[in-house]
Amino acid sequence: MKNVSRQFKGIILAGAMLLGYTSGVAQKKQGGTTKINEDIRPFHVRIPQEKLEELKRRISSTKWPEYETVNDQSQGVQLATMQKLAAYWAKNYNWRRIEAQLNALPQFKTTIDGLEIHFIHVRSKHKNALPVIITHGWPGSIIEQLKMVGPLTDPTTYGGKAEDAFDVIIPSLPGYGFSGKPKVIGWDPQHIAKAWTVLMRKLGYKHFVAQGGDWGNAVTEQMALQAPAELIGIHTNMPATVPAGIESALQAGLPAPDSLSADEKHAYSQLDFFYKHGLGYANEMANRPQTLYALQDSPVGLAAWMLDHDATGLALITRVFDGRKEGLTKDDVLDNITLYWLTGTAISSARLYWESKLPFFAPKGIKIPVAVSAFPEELYQAPKSWAEKAYPNLIHYNKIGKGGHFAAWEQPHILAEELRDSFRSLR
Repeated sequence: MKNVSRQFKGIILAGAMLLGYTSGVAQKKQGGTTKINEDIRPFHVRIPQEKLEELKRRISSTKWPEYETVNDQSQGVQLATMQKLAAYWAKNYNWRRIEAQLNALPQFKTTIDGLEIHFIHVRSKHKNALPVIITHGWPGSIIEQLKMVGPLTDPTTYGGKAEDAFDVIIPSLPGYGFSGKPKVIGWDPQHIAKAWTVLMRKLGYKHFVAQGGDWGNAVTEQMALQAPAELIGIHTNMPATVPAGIESALQAGLPAPDSLSADEKHAYSQLDFFYKHGLGYANEMANRPQTLYALQDSPVGLAAWMLDHDATGLALITRVFDGRKEGLTKDDVLDNITLYWLTGTAISSARLYWESKLPFFAPKGIKIPVAVSAFPEELYQAPKSWAEKAYPNLIHYNKIGKGGHFAAWEQPHILAEELRDSFRSLR
């Protein structure tokens, strides 16, 4: 992966940008004075060593199945891939490295609607930085967005201009990572969207933008539909743009209509594959999340479940563990999986699928400004024609040449540049 040391340096530098913080406690300007928001508490990651040792023991004692009976991934994550991952995880992986990177950034917890919400909050050193709240999805986490912090908060170091700077807020979804696990029902994307607006108000922001992919897109789109006065625009890298007629044809298993353009036919083909082969995990978690006890008990079982999110993502990760250089590294992949394991959030995160009643890709009628970055190896590369219909106030659309579902993780510099371009007109 290019510029690993530079990216790490950017994270460390961003962590030093604690403008607006005193002794790690967030502050808000009120009437020209600074008042401490006592409900925002500093947070520091420190996983007990015994938990790390237990993880390695569990990996080493995995009960392996036999090899698959095919020479491809049609039966799922291949045994060779999982054994390579497990060997590296047990013998070479170092959690303390990513723990140090997280602790180099200002992290906090606050309570919203009775639930602890964990978030990273990095203020830019540049004046008039635009606040952006970035939401991850499943099987992602705050790990996805770490490479974005430097380019967004300190653009001059990464080829941008000072006037393109952002304050960056990265929360952990309820039931994910270091956020609390809901003990009552109701934490669906709509509820999370309202909570994110409360969070931004707690931080004292009078206007902000929002970004997300996967569940992050669902939450971000719901924020846009709720249209709080402070939210001035959104950006998505997994837009919900599938027209109703296309959705019906896909569900019926029909071939692509002849009237579609080349881009629309390509998107139809991607969606057809996803609907036929990519919804197994989603259906299980939407219907019976509590049944997934094995994910809470076996680190290798959890890893396999998380890897099998989408075909192109699995292929990329397979190449990584085969020794190929990609947008992700072995450590990137294991940082994310290990976070799920150490926080015990396999089932609590899956419940979001059970909670949500939203369609995956249906347009929502959003009226505020929307920006779209369409990556080629996303679940589908949304055509501009569909985006224009789904988002009447489309202020930016770009068909990207490389990158997949985890855009912030795989192609952070591309996505950072997309956010700069997308929101420039709203500053």
